Amino acid sequence: MKKTIATALIAALAAIPAHAAPLTVNLGGVSDEGGTLYVSVQTAAQFMQQDGTAGEVVQSPAAGAHSFTFDVPEGDYAVSVWHDDNGNDEFDMGENYVPEDGWAMVGGEALRAEPTFDQVKTSVGASGATVGLSMIYGRGDR
Repeated sequence: MKKTIATALIAALAAIPAHAAPLTVNLGGVSDEGGTLYVSVQTAAQFMQQDGTAGEVVQSPAAGAHSFTFDVPEGDYAVSVWHDDNGNDEFDMGENYVPEDGWAMVGGEALRAEPTFDQVKTSVGASGATVGLSMIYGRGDR
C-alpha cells in the first residue's frame, strides 16, 4: 500500500509542469479607438500562429498604458500585441504591406519586414521577466 501511494506521488510530481515564472508585459500607447486588443505569448514553434502559451483579450481597451502578467515555464517567448481597432477581425495592411492596425513586439520600432522569432524573443528565467512595449499604429487617420 505504501509503495502504491509513493508511486502515485512520484507520478503526480513528474506531471507537474516546469517551474512557472512571471512574464510581465507593460504596454503603452494604446489608442481608445475601440475594437479588441489581443496579447499573445508564444514559443518559437507557436510564433505567428493561432496557438500560444498564454494570452489575454481586452474588449474596447482604454487609452494609455496596460499591464499583463502571465505565468509561463522558463524559456524564450515572443510577445505579440494586435489592436483590431476597427473591429473587422482582420489584421489590416496598407500599401507596401505596412500594418494599419495597432501592433507591438519587442524591438517593433526597428522592424521593416515580417519578424523572425529570434528578432523579437524575450528570455524568461526562474525569477521571471518584464517586457516594455509601445503600440505602433499605421493608419493616417489618427
